[in-house]
Amino acid sequence: EVQLLESGGGLVQPGGSLRLSCATSGFNFRTSVMSWVRQAPGKELEWVSLIFSEGRYTDYSDSVKGRFTISRDNAKNTLYLQLNSLRTEDTAMYYCTRPAWSGGRYVHEGPNTYRGRGTQVTVSS
Repeated sequence: EVQLLESGGGLVQPGGSLRLSCATSGFNFRTSVMSWVRQAPGKELEWVSLIFSEGRYTDYSDSVKGRFTISRDNAKNTLYLQLNSLRTEDTAMYYCTRPAWSGGRYVHEGPNTYRGRGTQVTVSS
């Protein structure tokens, strides 16, 4: 059974930091591209960051570049996201995903994708 379990979310003031973790099992994490996505209330799912299997390549959305850092520990089958300089607009449910390659891009919903239940990040003073 595939499992992705996010943790580390919470309430933080603007400018603060959090570290999200995603513990996985049931699929070959070591060879998988992994991503973080987020969804704010009333908004569509937004891709945040991606990391290749050995961690040598990472990518970020423009909205988080320079503030968030994605990493992974293949020995622990765990994905991480360090969130720094948090802003109120970062408030969302954050999900760990194993995306699929489709139509020339990575997709995070649909066949051959996996996603956890999410961890809530709330940035507020």
